[in-house]
Amino acid sequence: MAIWGKMFGGVAGFAMGGPFGALMGAALGHAADRGTLIERPPGGWNDHWRTRGGPDPTGAAFMAAAKVSALMGRTDQLYAIGLVALCAKAAKIDGPVNRQEIDCFKRLFQFPPENAREVGMMFDHARARTDDYEMYAREMGRAFTADRAPLEDLLNALFAIARADLPPGAALDAREAAFLRRVHRAFGLPPGAWDRAETGRARPATSEADAYIELGVSRDAADEEIRLRWRALVREHHPDMLNRQSLSPAALARAQDRIARINAAWDRIKRDRRL
Repeated sequence: MAIWGKMFGGVAGFAMGGPFGALMGAALGHAADRGTLIERPPGGWNDHWRTRGGPDPTGAAFMAAAKVSALMGRTDQLYAIGLVALCAKAAKIDGPVNRQEIDCFKRLFQFPPENAREVGMMFDHARARTDDYEMYAREMGRAFTADRAPLEDLLNALFAIARADLPPGAALDAREAAFLRRVHRAFGLPPGAWDRAETGRARPATSEADAYIELGVSRDAADEEIRLRWRALVREHHPDMLNRQSLSPAALARAQDRIARINAAWDRIKRDRRL
């Protein structure tokens, strides 16, 4: 069957729960594919959430679809494939997948009922092996260099799944911790994204890309270069400086908004870089 045929509904009909609903509704949308990527399992679809072992015969097909999606600029498809695959592998990395992990996945991503069997099929095939997860993460990291917010939200979801079967305050299994570290690195996320995911904190309101644009610096700029740029902008837009220019109330309000954005951008970059 075609794996993407009816997997995700349109934005308006894509109902999701948890903190990722708005992101996923916009990111996935409706995807379509005309190939036969994965055949119907011999046991039918009724047991598609059951734990299975053995090698994953469709891993290469998944990666081929992901690469084609990336080359064609269809990052919605790439994100959909990577999301389901990485969540499945996160659940399996420390041993057999259990009900708590499955329930966590289904709670975070409440797929429409008519798409549940396709998602379950993908989940089952993806969790059949766990030695290939970095391929998915690297592909996603390359596709989302301009806006890594979807990747940070996915990292948060992976942390939630890894902790789903742990008592409060318990440490992650070493295999789970290594999985998350390598995914974080392959995604190309900054250190601050790890800190937020590890503690369950939401992303700042200012996006990473917008923060660098606001300060007029490159994402690759050195820490000291960014610090100096921030200080220069603060001096230029400081209220004391503005009060000397006899600005109109409207112009003063715009200037105050500008310095607020400058400081918010610096705060985002500072936290992301652990400065």
